[in-house]
Amino acid sequence: MRVYVPLTLPGLAEAHKAGQLGPAPLDAYAVTPALREWYVSDDIEELEYAALSRAAQASLRRLAADPDAPRRRVVVAVDVPEGAAVADPDRALDESALGEVRLAAAVPLAKAAAVHVDADDAEADVAAAADALGAADHGDEDARFTVDGAEDHELMWFGVQELPNLL
Repeated sequence: MRVYVPLTLPGLAEAHKAGQLGPAPLDAYAVTPALREWYVSDDIEELEYAALSRAAQASLRRLAADPDAPRRRVVVAVDVPEGAAVADPDRALDESALGEVRLAAAVPLAKAAAVHVDADDAEADVAAAADALGAADHGDEDARFTVDGAEDHELMWFGVQELPNLL
């Protein structure tokens, strides 16, 4: 099963140094039944892209909580055994939790399929989005527009072997 773990660049550096994503439990995103129902598609690539996008939104929240982190969203795509990622059934109808899963154990970085990171040219929009996130959560439409601006940037794909150069 493919899951998408939201991080920041400092979090990615820690994972690289430790050789694993952790400590557990880890919040991640995957193609869950609720995400399938919300997205209304049977195309697995589209569904996985939706899960990746949800993880990128979670990465933005991590950036908002860490003002010292470089303003680039980071998502690590990891393959885990079926059943290793569990969705909270009590939050299945909560739109903010669509695709959200929890991993009970740390995941070796060797299980990573890819790393997705914003390009340098996204930093200004991502920084503005991180700053506006709180106001957007409280219904400020201008702030929501700013947050949505970060989503206009596609995350770049990197192979795991490229981590040392990326960091």
